[in-house]
Amino acid sequence: MTDQPDRPQLYLVTPAAFDPESFVPRLARVLDGLPIACVRLAMAGSDEDAIARAADAVREETHARDIAIVIERHVALVERLGLDGVHLPEGARGLRKLRETLGADVILGAACGASRHDGIGAAEAGADYVSFSPVGETGLGTGHRAERDLFTWWSEMIEVPVVAEGALTQALIESLAPVTDFFAFGAEIWGHDDPLAALRPLVAPLGY
Repeated sequence: MTDQPDRPQLYLVTPAAFDPESFVPRLARVLDGLPIACVRLAMAGSDEDAIARAADAVREETHARDIAIVIERHVALVERLGLDGVHLPEGARGLRKLRETLGADVILGAACGASRHDGIGAAEAGADYVSFSPVGETGLGTGHRAERDLFTWWSEMIEVPVVAEGALTQALIESLAPVTDFFAFGAEIWGHDDPLAALRPLVAPLGY
């Protein structure tokens, strides 16, 4: 997961529900069109077979391109499905124990909302990255935004990489580029007929 050190890397988040047969070709087009560092499988629900089928299909595309894949929430599926790690939606909760259980090579990411405190806790517990969101205007969630000053402080004080996500716009990306390590894109692109065409203008300020 290396790139030019002076610009953030790109991170994709899958839809919460999708048909692998139709989604994977769209994903592959994005993976071939831009340098993606990581993909998060973010399927909702509790249908283990459906999640496993989706994970197998997405993993095949990501690993063929040496791109990491993490799964949201489902820690027990990481090893079984040959994934690279897990994205924890509740910050540092259980993270230290997971690190001890899963070892140093498994990617552990933590979603910390707009909370500096939660981010610090996750970093101290062994997270490989923390995610702050949403950075843009959205009617979902608590209504709290992860403002630029949070990312500025983090980039100056904490070495653990930080991800910016949630209602991203080109203007926000241009503003946050100097103070974040990754931008994560999901709903911003998958609702379009051509997700790659939707993503290109968003990341134009980064020089991709």
